[in-house]
Amino acid sequence: MVAFGKKLKERSIQEWQRYYINYKLMKKKVNQYGRQLEGGNLERRHVLKDFSRMLDNQIEKVALFMLEQQGLLASRLQFLRQSHDALQEEPQISQISNLKEDYRAVGQDLLKLLHFVEMNATGIRKILKKFDKRFGYRFTNYYVKTRANHPYSELQQVFRHVGLGAVVGAVSRNLHELQNNQGSYLSIYDQPALPLQDPVVDSIRAAVDRLTHSTNFLNFMAQHAFIMQEELPSPQDEEESVEQDGRYHFMSLLLNLVNTFLYMVNTYIIVPTADDYSMSLGAAATVCGVVIGAMAVAQLFSSVYFSAWSNKSYFKPLVFSSIVLFIGNLLYALAFDFNSIAVLLIGRLFCGLGSARAVNRRYISDCVPLKIRMQASAGFVSASALGMACGPALAGLLQTRFEIYQLTFNQDTLPGWVMAVAWLLYLVWLAISFREPAREPEEIHNASEESNNSGEAGQEVNLEKGIKEPLLITSEEIEEEEVEDEEESEEASEDSRKPANSIVAAYRLLTPSVKVQLLIYFMLKYAMEILLSESSVVTTYYFGWSTSSVAIFLACLGLTVLPVNIVIGSYISNMFEDRQILLVSEIMVCVGILLSFHVVVPYTVPQYVCSGLIMFVSAEVLEGVNLSLLSRVMSTRLSRGTYNGGLLSTEAGTIARVIADVTITLAGYFGRSMLLNATLLPSLVICVLSIVATCFTYNSLY
Repeated sequence: MVAFGKKLKERSIQEWQRYYINYKLMKKKVNQYGRQLEGGNLERRHVLKDFSRMLDNQIEKVALFMLEQQGLLASRLQFLRQSHDALQEEPQISQISNLKEDYRAVGQDLLKLLHFVEMNATGIRKILKKFDKRFGYRFTNYYVKTRANHPYSELQQVFRHVGLGAVVGAVSRNLHELQNNQGSYLSIYDQPALPLQDPVVDSIRAAVDRLTHSTNFLNFMAQHAFIMQEELPSPQDEEESVEQDGRYHFMSLLLNLVNTFLYMVNTYIIVPTADDYSMSLGAAATVCGVVIGAMAVAQLFSSVYFSAWSNKSYFKPLVFSSIVLFIGNLLYALAFDFNSIAVLLIGRLFCGLGSARAVNRRYISDCVPLKIRMQASAGFVSASALGMACGPALAGLLQTRFEIYQLTFNQDTLPGWVMAVAWLLYLVWLAISFREPAREPEEIHNASEESNNSGEAGQEVNLEKGIKEPLLITSEEIEEEEVEDEEESEEASEDSRKPANSIVAAYRLLTPSVKVQLLIYFMLKYAMEILLSESSVVTTYYFGWSTSSVAIFLACLGLTVLPVNIVIGSYISNMFEDRQILLVSEIMVCVGILLSFHVVVPYTVPQYVCSGLIMFVSAEVLEGVNLSLLSRVMSTRLSRGTYNGGLLSTEAGTIARVIADVTITLAGYFGRSMLLNATLLPSLVICVLSIVATCFTYNSLY
């Protein structure tokens, strides 16, 4: 991690150096205030007044320079407009080409201005946070409240930057007219769904999206993938994006998404029949919890070695994953004829050892170009959701029985046979079509330091929410300031950028805010696993449902994922803050758990279905918002290397699933009549604890 003062010095545009906020001066001033207050030589109200005036002056300097640069860009665009009008009367190909290059040059200068705004906005957030931290009270709240809606505040210019939006629109519209719609009366405003394919405009759009924290469906979907883009694209990032274009291979990306889809199908295809399979092998129906959870147990280990393996290769881990999953499903199917519960469990353990989701995430973060990474991340989530729905649905279709060469094919074994064939076909496709991305020698040597495998994407608020949200403090900024305070030397700064080299080291980097987010993630995964894994046993006991009925119920739950994300990502997240959605979603999960308890005789289908739907949908919403916030409060040291934020969140979710499945099996000893309430009680306790933790940290963590 690089201290912000050093980052500002390295990334600032030299000819604009004197127009940036003087972060170093303000930092020294804060330390000076601290010493004077400790010595009793200064009153707090004098500190507030003096620091407010200094910060106002710094922001005014930035805002006036922004206006000056916007004016220069507007003048150039006005001149180009005249040339554009003249070309419409007498079009000439050479002049059109020159005019497009002139517009692109304006776009490049606009991109520089956006970088300028981003660095200054970040500096303002950090110095406000440093002030609050040093003196123990929330000066940020006072400062934002008094400046946010004041008609003469320059703070609005920095964080709303409406004029920059007009310049972006002018560059995009004119390039669109020159490039794609000559002779047409349609413009970008008539065809908003058809974005201009121009590198400069793509870079500007990415910068504006990052700067305004704009929200859309793809952003919300990508949060579930937890593939994090750390910063606004810099000129160096643009060069790296060009290199990624050379490494990108569509078929390889598609194979990663298919791997994700098949693995989720493999996870949930056995849920409707796991209890019946366990009883046919002489075990109790509740042993289905262990059968389902065995895959998650193995995934605890596979996530680590696949994450490390992806530092060196993508193709070999995927091949290994396919082979192990083929063997695991084969053993799962053969357990019936061997009449062995041990073979059944070993098969599921093998399936868990083949979990290559860490490789799938890593390929998207490392090899997919920045301009389409959001779509690829959303594709990752969509493939997972589709697999989750297709697994139980496919199990519902496999209701038949026959024998071939003394091998039994029935509703219990067919999921294993079908998935074994699927993984074998996938392995052949993988061998034919996958292309290993090229790696530089030093990248291979230092791969763990140059990769980014944590979650992306976070959303904060839309443009209309204005100023206050961008000034919210994150733990990532706290850690950067701690680097500034405690590790001023160059050597310490270099060390602070290194990724964690063990799980213990990664855990030590977790701030209280991150721990709360991981607790929430643990809770929602635990609640979802309880609902899904025991559904077959519970519905058979209370309602006498067949395997097909259970499969339809689980498939319907899975099919709610995409519609719910569309509504939340496109509408709800534009109306409310992430932390508000987070707290409400937690409460709704708690409501769903409470409604699921069997306290009224008889237990009815509407009660079970409605409570399960409330719990599942709320948990899905909670997962997206939680990962969005987690990607913003996670240390940047956890955004790369083997032991990254994505791995930590995956391990937290996997541990939750393991404990949930063990809980189902242990609760089975009390009898199936007590199973539902016995498994819901821990879910309720964990949910209440997460709500309490969120309430205590609501104002300070997000």
